[in-house]
Amino acid sequence: MLKPMLASVAEALAPAFAVHRLDAAPDRDAFLTEVGPRIRGLAVNAQARVDDALMDRLPNLEIVANFGVGYDTIDAAEAGRRGIVVTNTPDVLTDEVADLAVGLLLATVRQIPQADRYLRAGRWPRQPFPLTASLRGRRVGILGLGRIGRAIARRLEGFGVAIAYHGRRPQPEVAYEYHPTLVGMAQAVHVLMVVAPGGPGTEGMVDAAVLEALGPEAILVNVARGSVVDEAALIAALEAGAIHGAGLDVFAAEPHVPERLRALDRVVLLPHVGSGTHDTRAAMGGLVVDNLVSWFSGRGPLTPVAETPWPAGVGA
Repeated sequence: MLKPMLASVAEALAPAFAVHRLDAAPDRDAFLTEVGPRIRGLAVNAQARVDDALMDRLPNLEIVANFGVGYDTIDAAEAGRRGIVVTNTPDVLTDEVADLAVGLLLATVRQIPQADRYLRAGRWPRQPFPLTASLRGRRVGILGLGRIGRAIARRLEGFGVAIAYHGRRPQPEVAYEYHPTLVGMAQAVHVLMVVAPGGPGTEGMVDAAVLEALGPEAILVNVARGSVVDEAALIAALEAGAIHGAGLDVFAAEPHVPERLRALDRVVLLPHVGSGTHDTRAAMGGLVVDNLVSWFSGRGPLTPVAETPWPAGVGA
């Protein structure tokens, strides 16, 4: 275990495995030299980086079980080249993140946290809270129509808004309008929901050109990874009024959030809590353990990622 995880994960692993805690080692290098050759599996969370340098220290590594659906801190392609399986925790957090995304959109459009602060500051008796923007009549564009993106879209259907999406390819089985370019979709919508996975392929994807295309009435919501949005460009756009507001659950250098972003009024900022409920986090931890138990009992991984399909080579 590279870094601390839920107590339930450690407790569930203990009866089945000899668990070595890198986070508890006083000397990381000495620890890896001593136990690295014996390590066959890793249990990791989103803060733990697994790169080729670490894999070099773990020559008998077979599986990396990631706590979370996103695994951009793991070099999965390199793991695949080495015959190492990487797993994540899809599905068990889909509904929770989708709920949070819609809540964050509503909070941003209607300025719910700002209204709460207004009341608590005793300002209501002096004058009513200013009128806000509305979700009515808005067209929502979803960047990344995967499991979570589709769950968000299903929820938004109930609000009577038009829905469009952009991704690597159109999905004929859905009725939403597909846009082959992100800038093209940005020009056509009033809300951009960012749900694309992190990693080199999406880094800075929502850049100054996309923000400009959205326009001054637009809302950006990001529940994916901070790396997908050019944070400096976003701050500049918000400060200049080039877009109306933003709801952000993720940031470029978590847990550090730029002061310029925190100082802005028409933004809602959350500390990466998309899946942050007791039930969902317990289910995610359970799937980490189940992947490891299944692998070492010879049944293979339960939820391998695309870069390390199982059986090896299938779908690659």
